[in-house]
Amino acid sequence: MKMWPVIASMILAVAGAHAQTPYAGMQTRPIKALSEQQIADLMSGRGMGLALAAELNGYPGPMHVLELADQLALSAEQRSRIEQLFAAMKDEAIPLGRELLEKESDLDRQFATRAVTAASLHEATAKIGPLQARLREAHLKYHLATAALLNAEQMHRYAELRGYAKSSNHHTPQH
Repeated sequence: MKMWPVIASMILAVAGAHAQTPYAGMQTRPIKALSEQQIADLMSGRGMGLALAAELNGYPGPMHVLELADQLALSAEQRSRIEQLFAAMKDEAIPLGRELLEKESDLDRQFATRAVTAASLHEATAKIGPLQARLREAHLKYHLATAALLNAEQMHRYAELRGYAKSSNHHTPQH
């Protein structure tokens, strides 16, 4: 029984050491504030969760609708228009993502070289903020446009397929 305090203190020490170093290993990243996945997503125009306000409130994105096109029984016209939206979204998001990477890289470089000043920090973040907003808007507005192309049944089916709504395929026993 006298071992429990020793074991408990060892567990707390290990947990405490881990809690104090959540960023260990990140110092070798090319842009410290971004993971390799985030960099790849920004370069390829992927959403990175920027449109969750739309997605989780019933406004499907063009990429996911196209992935589920058969299950949603999209018409040829719907598919074509959503493909156009998806292409337009990529055309808008990729340059914004790359510009954001440039700005984040510059900010990282300023810190890495110890060249950052209060003024350069203000200037760098003042450039990054609006880019982040424009990128998020680029993703959100295509969710809005995609939802406008779907009928109520497709919207409901989309929510079911994505796991946001219960399936209407189950039958309640009748008495």
